[in-house]
Amino acid sequence: MHGAGGARGRVEGLPDWDRCAVMGVVNVTPDSFSDGGRWFDTAAAVKRGLELVAQGADLVDVGGESTRPGASRVDADEELRRVVPVVRGLASEGVTVSVDTMRAAVAEQAVAAGAVLVNDVSGGLADPGMIPAVAAADVPFVVMHWRGFSADMNSLAVYDDVVAEVTAELRARMDAVIDGGIAPERLLVDPGLGFAKHAEHDLALVAHLAELHALGRPLLVAASRKRFLGRVLAAGPAAAPPPARERDAATAAVSAIAAHEGAWAVRVHEVRATADAVRVARAVEGAR
Repeated sequence: MHGAGGARGRVEGLPDWDRCAVMGVVNVTPDSFSDGGRWFDTAAAVKRGLELVAQGADLVDVGGESTRPGASRVDADEELRRVVPVVRGLASEGVTVSVDTMRAAVAEQAVAAGAVLVNDVSGGLADPGMIPAVAAADVPFVVMHWRGFSADMNSLAVYDDVVAEVTAELRARMDAVIDGGIAPERLLVDPGLGFAKHAEHDLALVAHLAELHALGRPLLVAASRKRFLGRVLAAGPAAAPPPARERDAATAAVSAIAAHEGAWAVRVHEVRATADAVRVARAVEGAR
């Protein structure tokens, strides 16, 4: 078991929680796999973010571009139009806001609007301007394992040893990000569940989260409602998986596992069950 101050670690520039933190998701998109269109209006998105905080979210991740498998990219102006007002609205209410973007311009404007963390699913690979922009802004940065854009990432899900390869690729990316000027103590790592991975790869990574602590940085785990949980919940190999919104109990189960394995935070669409799960994990940890 990893103590709260041990493998879980802390991130310079972010609050120091005494347990696995809960990152709530607000998708300001019409085409998210999980809740497409529900929070597309700025006012609705801000209201949703505040609801997530009331339900136990420690920080809120705002994204304006769907990264579901097969998704095509939105243009930069549209992403800015979606994201920046929501970030500003939530930050003005005292919410700890993260921005989920692959674009340097969006990261810069979101930070200017009050975001305190940049969560780039490409780990800085999609936009060569991202690393210099985050380094200049001096904010924390999530380095996620990523092999390519959503439109073709399924074809990139080829591994001999997924845990070893994801760890090695994350380490190389961390080195590049640090060489680009982002302070090591501001880095988080994310194994990228569902990104260029099949269900068996995702399950292997969840089973070996402890090994990712070898990277030496706090770990963000984002399993919420993803395809591998649908596969697990399907009645049989040929059966249809339940829809995304029916995977929240399964998500909370992964949140409990991740918290037990020393994750810094879990990223989820529905907060309440996961907020309970991480608090139970912390209480059990404290009883050892």
